[in-house]
Amino acid sequence: MDSQAPYPKIELHVHLEGTIRPECLLEIGRRNDYPLPADTVEGLGALYEFRDFDHFIEVWILVTNALRRADDFRQVVLDYAAEARGHGAVYLEGIFSPIERTWRGVDWDEIFGGYCDGAEEARELYGVEVRLTPDITRSAPIEDALKMVQYAVKYRDRGIVGVGLGGEEALFPPEPFEPAFREARDGGLGSVPHAGEVVGPESVWGALRALGPVRIRHGIRAVEDPALMRELRARGIVLDVCPISNLRTRAVLSPDRHPLPRLIENGIPCSISTDNPAMFDTDLTRDHELATSFGSSPRSLYESALAGVLCDAETKTRLEAIGDSYGWPGRS
Repeated sequence: MDSQAPYPKIELHVHLEGTIRPECLLEIGRRNDYPLPADTVEGLGALYEFRDFDHFIEVWILVTNALRRADDFRQVVLDYAAEARGHGAVYLEGIFSPIERTWRGVDWDEIFGGYCDGAEEARELYGVEVRLTPDITRSAPIEDALKMVQYAVKYRDRGIVGVGLGGEEALFPPEPFEPAFREARDGGLGSVPHAGEVVGPESVWGALRALGPVRIRHGIRAVEDPALMRELRARGIVLDVCPISNLRTRAVLSPDRHPLPRLIENGIPCSISTDNPAMFDTDLTRDHELATSFGSSPRSLYESALAGVLCDAETKTRLEAIGDSYGWPGRS
């Protein structure tokens, strides 16, 4: 395989706000007259040296509060589509968190319209299919969660394909958001909550029972419960695993202790993603290199991700054709 031509990849778990490189943050901060703690690329880059998950949340709030206009959201999508394409991405499901932005006074349509504009242009400019899966913020009241779902359904024809649940998992369990996820499913959107990252199997069980997920974002703590792994396998639920993110947040203490190999050994399909590539100093190539170092083949990772995509049938057929026609390593 030509080392200059990365193999095709499908990424299902990437927070678009977490893709903002220091150069982009500086540009957006200046045009929005938003005060940043540093006025150089190097200074802003130092922000991303996280002590722990709580520190990450602090920096997340600082960075995302710079986003104010539709053009900001559009730029974030386009910048990441270009970056990911360089690592072989052919399809992305990008996450964004609109509720916090509305708390800062940004209009719902400004947010959704900007992200959807970016997704449409990404295909035209870079040949990357982008779909969007906004997250409900765990600390939000159910009224805000339901309103977010209404807008997600409104923009379904512009690339919104699912609804997630994100934020501080240890403080806010999934069960209270059951009405919002029921509305999302009734509106034709997939349920893709975060669970089982910093909280154990009970978080995944809660999501399974209350939210009707088609995928689980992270889900790595499922490895602690054999019955849960059997349930995930029986339902064919894909786990969107982000290996380097898990190391950065200390959810996993070292590469040799990562649950990914055991999850795959137990028949659970796992996709590979970056989570927050700019904030966690990673990219699709590096996350895939770590995943394949555990013994997974590039093609198996592509096929696991393909099993979890929420796009239309025509797009999925095109993705299948890409996988079938590629000269994967070891293919006869």
